[in-house]
Amino acid sequence: MSGHIGALVALSNGATSKQVAAALPKSSDVEIVAHVHKLTTDSLREKAADIVIVACLSEAHDAAGLIEAAIAQRPERPVVVIQLDETESAGFMQQVFAAGADDIVVLPEAPERVRRTLHKAIARKREGALSEGMALAPLIGVLGPKGGTGKTVTACNLAVAMAEQGRRPILIDLDLRFGDVGLGLQLAPERTIYDLACAGGTLDTEKLEDFLTLHSSGVRALLAPVRPEQAGAIAPEFITEVLALARAAGDAVIVDTEAGFASEVIAVVDSSTAICMVAMLDAFSLKDTKLGLETLELMGYDPRSVRIVFNRADSRIGIDPSDVQAILGRKPDVFIPSQREIPRSVTEGRPIVTSRPESAAAVAFHNLAGLFLGQPSPSAEQPERPRSRWSLGGVSLLKRV
Repeated sequence: MSGHIGALVALSNGATSKQVAAALPKSSDVEIVAHVHKLTTDSLREKAADIVIVACLSEAHDAAGLIEAAIAQRPERPVVVIQLDETESAGFMQQVFAAGADDIVVLPEAPERVRRTLHKAIARKREGALSEGMALAPLIGVLGPKGGTGKTVTACNLAVAMAEQGRRPILIDLDLRFGDVGLGLQLAPERTIYDLACAGGTLDTEKLEDFLTLHSSGVRALLAPVRPEQAGAIAPEFITEVLALARAAGDAVIVDTEAGFASEVIAVVDSSTAICMVAMLDAFSLKDTKLGLETLELMGYDPRSVRIVFNRADSRIGIDPSDVQAILGRKPDVFIPSQREIPRSVTEGRPIVTSRPESAAAVAFHNLAGLFLGQPSPSAEQPERPRSRWSLGGVSLLKRV
Protein backbone atom coordinates (compact mmCIF):
# COMPACT_ATOMS: atom_id res chain seq x y z
CA MET A 1 0.00 0.00 0.00
CA SER A 2 1.49 3.30 -1.07
CA GLY A 3 1.56 6.23 1.30
CA HIS A 4 -0.37 8.70 -0.86
CA ILE A 5 -4.03 9.60 -1.28
CA GLY A 6 -5.57 9.24 -4.71
CA ALA A 7 -8.16 12.02 -5.10
CA LEU A 8 -10.88 12.29 -7.72
CA VAL A 9 -11.77 15.98 -8.14
CA ALA A 10 -15.31 16.87 -9.18
CA LEU A 11 -15.48 20.45 -10.47
CA SER A 12 -18.78 22.22 -10.04
CA ASN A 13 -19.84 25.09 -12.28
CA GLY A 14 -17.27 27.90 -12.13
CA ALA A 15 -14.52 25.84 -10.43
CA THR A 16 -11.15 25.18 -12.09
CA SER A 17 -8.46 22.53 -11.64
CA LYS A 18 -5.85 25.26 -11.06
CA GLN A 19 -7.72 26.48 -8.00
CA VAL A 20 -7.73 22.99 -6.51
CA ALA A 21 -4.03 22.46 -7.24
CA ALA A 22 -3.21 25.77 -5.53
CA ALA A 23 -5.10 24.65 -2.40
CA LEU A 24 -2.83 21.61 -1.88
CA PRO A 25 0.82 21.55 -0.71
CA LYS A 26 3.29 21.61 -3.61
CA SER A 27 5.13 18.46 -2.46
CA SER A 28 2.04 16.64 -1.26
CA ASP A 29 1.16 13.00 -0.75
CA VAL A 30 -2.23 13.82 -2.30
CA GLU A 31 -2.30 12.75 -5.94
CA ILE A 32 -5.12 14.00 -8.15
CA VAL A 33 -6.00 11.05 -10.36
CA ALA A 34 -8.61 12.86 -12.45
CA HIS A 35 -10.64 16.05 -12.84
CA VAL A 36 -14.24 15.64 -13.91
CA HIS A 37 -17.15 18.05 -14.39
CA LYS A 38 -19.73 15.31 -14.25
CA LEU A 39 -19.63 12.27 -11.98
CA THR A 40 -20.41 9.37 -14.25
CA THR A 41 -20.46 5.73 -13.20
CA ASP A 42 -17.04 5.16 -14.77
CA SER A 43 -15.38 8.10 -13.03
CA LEU A 44 -16.84 7.22 -9.66
CA ARG A 45 -15.53 3.69 -9.88
CA GLU A 46 -11.98 4.86 -10.47
CA LYS A 47 -10.01 2.37 -8.33
CA ALA A 48 -7.08 4.69 -7.67
CA ALA A 49 -9.26 7.26 -5.93
CA ASP A 50 -9.41 7.06 -2.13
CA ILE A 51 -11.47 10.23 -1.78
CA VAL A 52 -13.69 12.55 -3.80
CA ILE A 53 -13.03 16.28 -3.62
CA VAL A 54 -15.96 18.42 -4.68
CA ALA A 55 -14.58 21.85 -5.64
CA CYS A 56 -17.21 24.54 -5.81
CA LEU A 57 -18.23 28.12 -5.12
CA SER A 58 -20.59 28.91 -2.26
CA GLU A 59 -23.48 29.49 -4.65
CA ALA A 60 -22.94 26.41 -6.79
CA HIS A 61 -26.29 24.73 -7.35
CA ASP A 62 -24.80 21.44 -8.54
CA ALA A 63 -22.57 20.77 -5.49
CA ALA A 64 -25.17 18.76 -3.57
CA GLY A 65 -25.87 16.64 -6.63
CA LEU A 66 -22.17 15.85 -7.04
CA ILE A 67 -21.90 14.81 -3.39
CA GLU A 68 -24.99 12.61 -3.54
CA ALA A 69 -23.81 10.95 -6.76
CA ALA A 70 -20.43 10.15 -5.24
CA ILE A 71 -21.99 8.61 -2.13
CA ALA A 72 -24.55 6.63 -4.12
CA GLN A 73 -21.84 4.89 -6.16
CA ARG A 74 -19.18 4.38 -3.43
CA PRO A 75 -20.65 4.98 0.05
CA GLU A 76 -17.43 3.76 1.72
CA ARG A 77 -15.37 6.52 0.06
CA PRO A 78 -15.31 9.92 1.83
CA VAL A 79 -16.31 13.17 0.18
CA VAL A 80 -14.70 16.48 1.14
CA VAL A 81 -15.90 19.81 -0.20
CA ILE A 82 -13.40 22.57 -0.98
CA GLN A 83 -15.22 25.90 -1.14
CA LEU A 84 -13.11 28.08 -3.40
CA ASP A 85 -14.48 31.43 -2.28
CA GLU A 86 -14.56 32.72 1.30
CA THR A 87 -18.19 33.82 1.25
CA GLU A 88 -19.80 32.78 4.52
CA SER A 89 -23.03 30.94 3.95
CA ALA A 90 -24.54 28.86 6.72
CA GLY A 91 -27.19 27.70 4.30
CA PHE A 92 -24.58 26.37 1.89
CA MET A 93 -22.75 24.46 4.63
CA GLN A 94 -26.01 22.98 5.83
CA GLN A 95 -26.79 21.89 2.29
CA VAL A 96 -23.36 20.31 1.87
CA PHE A 97 -23.57 18.25 5.07
CA ALA A 98 -27.18 17.32 4.42
CA ALA A 99 -26.05 15.87 1.09
CA GLY A 100 -23.61 13.65 2.99
CA ALA A 101 -20.22 15.39 2.78
CA ASP A 102 -17.71 14.24 5.41
CA ASP A 103 -16.02 17.65 5.77
CA ILE A 104 -15.63 21.06 4.19
CA VAL A 105 -12.65 23.40 3.79
CA VAL A 106 -13.29 27.04 3.02
CA LEU A 107 -10.46 28.82 1.19
CA PRO A 108 -8.21 30.59 1.73
CA GLU A 109 -6.71 27.98 4.04
CA ALA A 110 -3.19 26.68 4.66
CA PRO A 111 -2.45 23.89 2.17
CA GLU A 112 -1.17 21.66 4.97
CA ARG A 113 -4.49 21.94 6.76
CA VAL A 114 -6.30 20.95 3.58
CA ARG A 115 -4.05 17.89 3.34
CA ARG A 116 -4.74 16.93 6.98
CA THR A 117 -8.47 17.31 6.44
CA LEU A 118 -8.37 14.82 3.58
CA HIS A 119 -6.37 12.32 5.66
CA LYS A 120 -8.71 12.66 8.63
CA ALA A 121 -11.79 12.14 6.46
CA ILE A 122 -10.37 8.88 5.16
CA ALA A 123 -9.33 7.72 8.64
CA ARG A 124 -12.76 8.47 10.13
CA LYS A 125 -14.57 6.70 7.32
CA ARG A 126 -12.43 3.59 7.61
CA GLU A 127 -12.60 3.49 11.38
CA GLY A 128 -16.39 3.72 11.19
CA ALA A 129 -16.49 0.92 8.62
CA LEU A 130 -14.33 -1.26 10.87
CA SER A 131 -16.55 -0.76 13.90
CA GLU A 132 -19.77 -1.31 11.96
CA GLY A 133 -18.76 -3.94 9.45
CA MET A 134 -16.67 -6.53 11.31
CA ALA A 135 -16.13 -8.12 14.67
CA LEU A 136 -13.13 -6.47 16.29
CA ALA A 137 -10.58 -8.41 18.32
CA PRO A 138 -10.30 -7.90 22.07
CA LEU A 139 -7.66 -5.39 23.11
CA ILE A 140 -5.82 -5.97 26.39
CA GLY A 141 -3.89 -3.06 27.87
CA VAL A 142 -1.04 -4.21 30.12
CA LEU A 143 -0.69 -1.56 32.82
CA GLY A 144 1.44 -1.06 35.89
CA PRO A 145 1.40 2.23 37.81
CA LYS A 146 4.87 1.43 39.17
CA GLY A 147 7.84 0.55 36.97
CA GLY A 148 9.78 -2.68 37.32
CA THR A 149 6.79 -4.93 38.00
CA GLY A 150 7.28 -7.04 34.88
CA LYS A 151 4.76 -5.52 32.45
CA THR A 152 6.86 -6.35 29.39
CA VAL A 153 7.57 -9.90 30.54
CA THR A 154 3.84 -10.34 31.13
CA ALA A 155 2.87 -8.81 27.77
CA CYS A 156 5.35 -10.96 25.83
CA ASN A 157 4.40 -14.20 27.57
CA LEU A 158 0.69 -13.41 27.32
CA ALA A 159 0.96 -12.81 23.57
CA VAL A 160 3.00 -15.99 22.95
CA ALA A 161 0.63 -18.02 25.14
CA MET A 162 -2.30 -16.81 23.05
CA ALA A 163 -0.44 -17.74 19.87
CA GLU A 164 0.17 -21.23 21.28
CA GLN A 165 -3.55 -21.47 21.97
CA GLY A 166 -4.30 -20.92 18.30
CA ARG A 167 -4.78 -17.15 18.12
CA ARG A 168 -3.10 -14.60 15.82
CA PRO A 169 -2.22 -11.91 18.36
CA ILE A 170 -0.69 -8.52 17.69
CA LEU A 171 1.63 -7.19 20.40
CA ILE A 172 2.12 -3.40 20.43
CA ASP A 173 4.89 -1.76 22.44
CA LEU A 174 3.64 1.62 23.62
CA ASP A 175 6.39 2.22 26.13
CA LEU A 176 7.48 4.77 23.57
CA ARG A 177 10.69 5.91 25.26
CA PHE A 178 12.09 2.71 26.73
CA GLY A 179 10.13 -0.14 25.20
CA ASP A 180 11.68 -3.61 25.45
CA VAL A 181 9.28 -5.90 23.58
CA GLY A 182 11.86 -6.27 20.80
CA LEU A 183 14.45 -7.35 23.36
CA GLY A 184 12.02 -9.68 25.12
CA LEU A 185 11.19 -11.46 21.85
CA GLN A 186 14.64 -11.07 20.29
CA LEU A 187 13.26 -9.07 17.37
CA ALA A 188 15.31 -6.54 15.43
CA PRO A 189 13.54 -3.14 15.36
CA GLU A 190 13.84 -2.61 11.61
CA ARG A 191 10.42 -0.92 11.37
CA THR A 192 8.85 0.63 14.45
CA ILE A 193 5.74 2.59 15.35
CA TYR A 194 7.85 5.73 14.83
CA ASP A 195 8.50 4.71 11.22
CA LEU A 196 4.79 4.08 10.77
CA ALA A 197 3.96 7.52 12.15
CA CYS A 198 6.48 9.17 9.81
CA ALA A 199 5.42 7.20 6.72
CA GLY A 200 2.58 9.60 5.94
CA GLY A 201 -0.31 8.83 3.67
CA THR A 202 -3.39 6.80 4.41
CA LEU A 203 -3.27 4.45 7.37
CA ASP A 204 -5.14 1.18 6.99
CA THR A 205 -4.79 -2.46 8.04
CA GLU A 206 -2.69 -3.35 5.00
CA LYS A 207 -0.21 -0.60 5.77
CA LEU A 208 -0.13 -1.55 9.45
CA GLU A 209 0.72 -5.13 8.50
CA ASP A 210 3.81 -3.86 6.65
CA PHE A 211 5.22 -2.50 9.91
CA LEU A 212 4.60 -5.58 12.05
CA THR A 213 7.56 -7.84 12.88
CA LEU A 214 6.84 -11.57 12.93
CA HIS A 215 8.00 -13.68 15.87
CA SER A 216 8.62 -17.41 15.54
CA SER A 217 5.59 -18.11 17.75
CA GLY A 218 3.27 -16.39 15.29
CA VAL A 219 2.97 -13.18 17.33
CA ARG A 220 3.19 -10.04 15.20
CA ALA A 221 4.75 -7.09 17.01
CA LEU A 222 4.67 -3.35 16.44
CA LEU A 223 7.86 -2.28 18.16
CA ALA A 224 8.63 0.89 20.12
CA PRO A 225 10.90 3.63 18.72
CA VAL A 226 14.62 2.92 18.98
CA ARG A 227 15.37 6.31 20.57
CA PRO A 228 13.46 8.13 23.35
CA GLU A 229 13.23 11.44 21.49
CA GLN A 230 11.25 9.77 18.69
CA ALA A 231 8.29 9.35 21.04
CA GLY A 232 7.29 12.97 20.47
CA ALA A 233 6.30 12.20 16.88
CA ILE A 234 3.57 9.81 18.02
CA ALA A 235 0.35 11.60 19.00
CA PRO A 236 -2.44 10.03 21.09
CA GLU A 237 -4.82 10.43 18.13
CA PHE A 238 -2.45 8.38 15.97
CA ILE A 239 -2.23 5.72 18.70
CA THR A 240 -6.03 5.47 18.84
CA GLU A 241 -6.16 4.95 15.08
CA VAL A 242 -3.44 2.29 15.19
CA LEU A 243 -5.22 0.41 17.97
CA ALA A 244 -8.50 0.38 16.04
CA LEU A 245 -6.78 -0.99 12.95
CA ALA A 246 -4.89 -3.60 14.99
CA ARG A 247 -8.20 -4.92 16.32
CA ALA A 248 -9.27 -5.49 12.72
CA ALA A 249 -5.95 -7.08 11.66
CA GLY A 250 -5.61 -9.69 14.42
CA ASP A 251 -7.85 -11.76 16.67
CA ALA A 252 -6.27 -10.47 19.90
CA VAL A 253 -4.28 -7.31 20.63
CA ILE A 254 -1.95 -6.95 23.63
CA VAL A 255 -0.51 -3.50 24.37
CA ASP A 256 2.50 -2.99 26.63
CA THR A 257 2.63 0.47 28.22
CA GLU A 258 4.91 2.65 30.27
CA ALA A 259 4.42 3.06 34.01
CA GLY A 260 1.78 5.53 35.11
CA PHE A 261 -1.04 7.19 33.19
CA ALA A 262 0.60 9.25 30.45
CA SER A 263 -1.54 10.38 27.51
CA GLU A 264 -0.68 7.32 25.43
CA VAL A 265 -1.65 5.04 28.33
CA ILE A 266 -4.99 6.82 28.62
CA ALA A 267 -5.48 6.25 24.87
CA VAL A 268 -4.92 2.52 25.48
CA VAL A 269 -7.40 2.47 28.37
CA ASP A 270 -10.00 4.24 26.23
CA SER A 271 -9.53 1.73 23.39
CA SER A 272 -9.23 -1.45 25.46
CA THR A 273 -11.77 -4.16 26.12
CA ALA A 274 -9.82 -5.42 29.15
CA ILE A 275 -6.95 -4.35 31.39
CA CYS A 276 -4.15 -6.50 32.78
CA MET A 277 -2.84 -4.74 35.89
CA VAL A 278 0.63 -6.03 36.79
CA ALA A 279 2.06 -5.72 40.30
CA MET A 280 4.45 -7.32 42.77
CA LEU A 281 4.24 -8.24 46.42
CA ASP A 282 5.96 -5.27 47.97
CA ALA A 283 4.54 -2.30 49.83
CA PHE A 284 5.39 0.29 47.16
CA SER A 285 3.89 -1.75 44.32
CA LEU A 286 0.76 -2.57 46.30
CA LYS A 287 0.19 1.08 47.14
CA ASP A 288 0.62 2.15 43.50
CA THR A 289 -1.55 -0.71 42.26
CA LYS A 290 -4.34 0.34 44.59
CA LEU A 291 -4.03 3.91 43.30
CA GLY A 292 -4.03 2.60 39.74
CA LEU A 293 -7.24 0.66 40.28
CA GLU A 294 -8.82 3.73 41.84
CA THR A 295 -7.71 5.82 38.85
CA LEU A 296 -9.35 3.37 36.44
CA GLU A 297 -12.53 3.55 38.51
CA LEU A 298 -12.48 7.36 38.36
CA MET A 299 -12.11 7.08 34.58
CA GLY A 300 -15.32 5.06 34.53
CA TYR A 301 -13.61 1.78 33.64
CA ASP A 302 -15.60 -1.35 34.47
CA PRO A 303 -13.69 -3.16 37.26
CA ARG A 304 -15.00 -6.47 35.94
CA SER A 305 -12.80 -5.95 32.87
CA VAL A 306 -9.63 -5.63 34.96
CA ARG A 307 -7.43 -8.65 35.72
CA ILE A 308 -4.76 -8.35 38.41
CA VAL A 309 -1.50 -10.25 37.98
CA PHE A 310 1.22 -10.55 40.62
CA ASN A 311 4.74 -11.34 39.47
CA ARG A 312 7.27 -13.04 41.78
CA ALA A 313 4.29 -13.99 43.89
CA ASP A 314 6.15 -16.52 46.04
CA SER A 315 9.00 -14.19 47.00
CA ARG A 316 9.51 -14.06 50.78
CA ILE A 317 9.51 -10.31 51.31
CA GLY A 318 7.09 -10.01 54.20
CA ILE A 319 3.71 -9.83 52.43
CA ASP A 320 1.69 -12.96 51.73
CA PRO A 321 -0.34 -13.38 48.53
CA SER A 322 -3.32 -14.28 50.71
CA ASP A 323 -3.15 -10.79 52.25
CA VAL A 324 -3.45 -8.88 48.98
CA GLN A 325 -7.23 -8.99 48.86
CA ALA A 326 -7.45 -7.06 52.12
CA ILE A 327 -5.16 -4.36 50.71
CA LEU A 328 -6.63 -4.00 47.22
CA GLY A 329 -10.23 -4.74 48.10
CA ARG A 330 -10.43 -7.57 45.57
CA LYS A 331 -8.89 -10.94 44.86
CA PRO A 332 -5.98 -11.14 42.37
CA ASP A 333 -6.60 -13.26 39.30
CA VAL A 334 -3.20 -14.85 38.63
CA PHE A 335 -0.01 -15.27 40.66
CA ILE A 336 3.19 -15.76 38.62
CA PRO A 337 5.78 -17.59 40.75
CA SER A 338 9.34 -16.35 41.00
CA GLN A 339 11.63 -18.62 38.99
CA ARG A 340 15.24 -18.06 37.99
CA GLU A 341 14.38 -19.19 34.46
CA ILE A 342 12.31 -16.03 33.92
CA PRO A 343 15.21 -13.51 33.97
CA ARG A 344 17.23 -16.03 31.97
CA SER A 345 14.46 -16.22 29.37
CA VAL A 346 14.44 -12.40 29.18
CA THR A 347 18.20 -12.36 28.57
CA GLU A 348 17.83 -14.99 25.85
CA GLY A 349 14.81 -13.31 24.27
CA ARG A 350 12.74 -16.49 24.68
CA PRO A 351 9.54 -16.11 26.74
CA ILE A 352 9.27 -18.75 29.43
CA VAL A 353 6.07 -20.16 27.91
CA THR A 354 8.34 -21.27 25.06
CA SER A 355 11.66 -21.96 26.80
CA ARG A 356 10.16 -23.80 29.81
CA PRO A 357 6.59 -24.73 28.85
CA GLU A 358 6.26 -27.18 31.75
CA SER A 359 7.23 -24.61 34.41
CA ALA A 360 4.75 -23.20 36.91
CA ALA A 361 5.29 -19.71 35.49
CA ALA A 362 4.45 -20.88 31.95
CA VAL A 363 1.29 -22.57 33.22
CA ALA A 364 0.32 -19.35 35.02
CA PHE A 365 0.77 -17.26 31.85
CA HIS A 366 -1.34 -19.75 29.90
CA ASN A 367 -4.01 -19.47 32.60
CA LEU A 368 -3.87 -15.68 32.20
CA ALA A 369 -4.33 -16.03 28.44
CA GLY A 370 -7.28 -18.31 29.09
CA LEU A 371 -8.92 -15.66 31.26
CA PHE A 372 -8.77 -13.12 28.45
CA LEU A 373 -9.93 -15.68 25.90
CA GLY A 374 -12.98 -16.56 27.97
CA GLN A 375 -11.78 -19.84 29.41
CA PRO A 376 -12.56 -20.89 33.00
CA SER A 377 -10.77 -18.84 35.63
CA PRO A 378 -7.91 -20.54 37.48
CA SER A 379 -7.76 -20.37 41.23
CA ALA A 380 -5.62 -17.59 42.62
CA GLU A 381 -5.51 -19.11 46.09
CA GLN A 382 -2.14 -19.40 47.77
CA PRO A 383 -1.22 -21.37 50.91
CA GLU A 384 -1.79 -19.60 54.19
CA ARG A 385 1.28 -18.44 56.10
CA PRO A 386 1.65 -17.14 59.67
CA ARG A 387 1.49 -13.38 59.73
CA SER A 388 1.40 -10.24 61.84
CA ARG A 389 0.15 -6.78 60.97
CA TRP A 390 1.91 -3.68 59.68
CA SER A 391 0.15 -0.61 58.28
CA LEU A 392 0.56 1.38 55.08
CA GLY A 393 -1.34 4.63 54.56
CA GLY A 394 -4.27 3.49 56.68
CA VAL A 395 -4.39 0.07 54.92
CA SER A 396 -3.37 -2.95 56.94
CA LEU A 397 -0.45 -4.87 55.47
CA LEU A 398 0.27 -8.35 56.73
CA LYS A 399 3.83 -9.44 57.51
CA ARG A 400 5.26 -12.93 57.96
CA VAL A 401 6.76 -13.68 61.34
